[in-house]
Amino acid sequence: MARLTKKQKEAKAKVEDRTYTLSEASALIKEISKVNFDATVDLAVRLNVDPRKANQMVRGVVTLPHGTGKDVKVLALVTPDKESEAKEAGADYVGLDEYLTKIKGGWTDVDVIVTMPSVMGKLGPLGRILGPRGLMPNPKTGTVTMDVAKAVSDVKAGKIDFKVEKTGIVHAAIGKASFDAEKIAGNAKELLTTLVKMKPQSSKGTYIKSIYMSSTMSPSVEIDSKRFVEQ
Repeated sequence: MARLTKKQKEAKAKVEDRTYTLSEASALIKEISKVNFDATVDLAVRLNVDPRKANQMVRGVVTLPHGTGKDVKVLALVTPDKESEAKEAGADYVGLDEYLTKIKGGWTDVDVIVTMPSVMGKLGPLGRILGPRGLMPNPKTGTVTMDVAKAVSDVKAGKIDFKVEKTGIVHAAIGKASFDAEKIAGNAKELLTTLVKMKPQSSKGTYIKSIYMSSTMSPSVEIDSKRFVEQ
């Protein structure tokens, strides 16, 4: 087991053995983030669902009100008639065949790919490359659409997609440690509220079993799942 550094020990000592409100957790995460860069703040939400069952799969998108704090690189795979609107909306890379060739060669230096329904057929053979990296466009997340400009703008503004993992946990980056505590709490609440709205009808009992907030290399802080809606 790796030894904790002095900073890690100090951070861990500040986390009490109790649950916190969203506001308290957000302020504490800022206090215990000790890395020499702008740490990413993450939320881990354990749901009482069985992802193996189609009627209990929780997947969706949410636009964080205060953005992600990350400069998201967007690739718009579009036909020539859509290139100008994609560029104007802020896409970092715009084109089609030349980028498909680059991806076949292993290039995946982007965070999100936006495309059109008519182009999805060309992306099918690239599933082995894009799928494991979470880059395959999907109509459910709004990244396969004819309204390319809106899709690009939404992603740049802080739209993220999430999906419950096999373990029943939803992991999502909700901002940066440099954000004000109020902004971190606001982004967290938006995600949690969205998850509550998506509760499958077949999920019985307590839907949200636990919520933990952490930042890069920081201890995790448990949030009171019964109170978060009011925070």
